[in-house]
Amino acid sequence: MTSTATPTVTPTTVPVATRSRRADLTRRYAALGVIVALIVFFAVVNDNFLTFKNFTDILKSVSVSAFLALGVTFSLVVDGFDVSIGSTASLATIGAAAAMVYYQQELFVAILVPLLLGVLVGLANAALVVKLRLPDLLATLAMLFVVNGIQLTYTSGYSIYAGVEHDGAPAPGIVIPSFLRIGQGTLLGLPFAAVLLLVVVVVAHLFLTRTTTGRHMYMVGGNVEAARHFGLPVGRLKTLAYVLSGLLAAIGGIVLTSRIGSGQVSAGAPMLMDAVAAAYVGYAIFGQKRPSVVGTLLGALLIGILLNGLTMMSVPYYAQDIVKGGVFVVALAFAFWRRKEA
Repeated sequence: MTSTATPTVTPTTVPVATRSRRADLTRRYAALGVIVALIVFFAVVNDNFLTFKNFTDILKSVSVSAFLALGVTFSLVVDGFDVSIGSTASLATIGAAAAMVYYQQELFVAILVPLLLGVLVGLANAALVVKLRLPDLLATLAMLFVVNGIQLTYTSGYSIYAGVEHDGAPAPGIVIPSFLRIGQGTLLGLPFAAVLLLVVVVVAHLFLTRTTTGRHMYMVGGNVEAARHFGLPVGRLKTLAYVLSGLLAAIGGIVLTSRIGSGQVSAGAPMLMDAVAAAYVGYAIFGQKRPSVVGTLLGALLIGILLNGLTMMSVPYYAQDIVKGGVFVVALAFAFWRRKEA
């Protein structure tokens, strides 16, 4: 008679496995839990927080930084890092405003000019990284200074608005109403900029997760040598990532120009920290262990909710920077912890 051995289960086996699953679930959904907790907390301390108007204000406030964060995300996908996005957004702001105020151009040109400027910055970044093989951080940092210097030189350090002096006389144009609707108008009761952001997020997410090119970009970011071994065009994929990064930063600059109704020099620079933090929070969403478009959007919302709630609690703006820095530290901790585990 043959006896069948029964596996012995030690008393600690199940608890250890359970603890491991709980820890994994905590890591996966920690960021979502923080967002929900913040909403509940701010709703309790301020009756006006959980209102439709305040919700739309948050969406409007994060739209610009979210576009910049999406640009950072595309560079992270190929294991790069684009810190020139703030200056690119500033250049796009000046380009859009100059087209309308200096040269009296209509909507098509006012949108096309900043988009082309964003693409040119992306190509310049790609040339430094792919052709000259400079480290991504140093190359885009150098481009940050170059682009910032270009927009300051072009404007002589002055902002562009209706009636500003240009070539010794008042500028003939204005920021046209159709352009202003991008950042100030609504669609179906929601800010138009927020609707545009959601459309771009959906398209970017589908591109990265459902297309061959998008999956190849993730392969380059995961292991560039393996990607080369498989015959992937690593240089072209990195170039595409930086061009998309510049393009998205330019869209953020367009929205910013439309919102404030003028071309403010260096207007995009202060948004770099928010954008980078939002992109890195994407690493901590759903345990994906890689840059994520959806994660970046949630990261931008997290920062927006946090700053909106602190403002409603009358926390000084300079103290809010401490909170933003703390969020960035936590995001980096999650990102590199997960990367090490991977």
